[in-house]
Amino acid sequence: MNKLTFYAKLSSLVFAAALLAACSGNDTKEQEAAAEAAAVEQEAAQQAAAAAASEKQARVEAQQVLETAASDMGTVFYFDFDSSSLTDEARAQVDAHIAALMGNNASVRLEGHTDERGTREYNLALGERRANAVRDYMVANGVPGYRIESISYGEENPVAYGSGESNWQQNRRVELK
Repeated sequence: MNKLTFYAKLSSLVFAAALLAACSGNDTKEQEAAAEAAAVEQEAAQQAAAAAASEKQARVEAQQVLETAASDMGTVFYFDFDSSSLTDEARAQVDAHIAALMGNNASVRLEGHTDERGTREYNLALGERRANAVRDYMVANGVPGYRIESISYGEENPVAYGSGESNWQQNRRVELK
């Protein structure tokens, strides 16, 4: 082998070793950068998960407040004699229940009742109109209709027995169950 070939091979070998050393240095730097990026990404994911959990907890607490407010308003809505129109007081009560229902997927049953005056058939129809009045108000304010069932008991399930306006007034109602 001549000297020129030897030096050419030697310089090629030195160049390859230097190149390999430089490349391995870049691999280490790339690996460190990738590890750092992964750590930053993992930290961001943990923060996002913590924020989501905190937001979910806040929504649950807000829903509990709405449900408590609705139950404090009462679940019985009273009507005037021979009427299926919601009173202002009943609307305020129903509004509280609407707010609570908008935050969950619960279904409700509206039971319409009447006092003892009138025929059985008339009172069943009146109880149904009362339950449907509450249902229609809820649907108009955003509660899906498939979550609301309405039924009429007419005069069959009084809460106050006897004759007289005070007893009759308590029986003209819709109960939310």
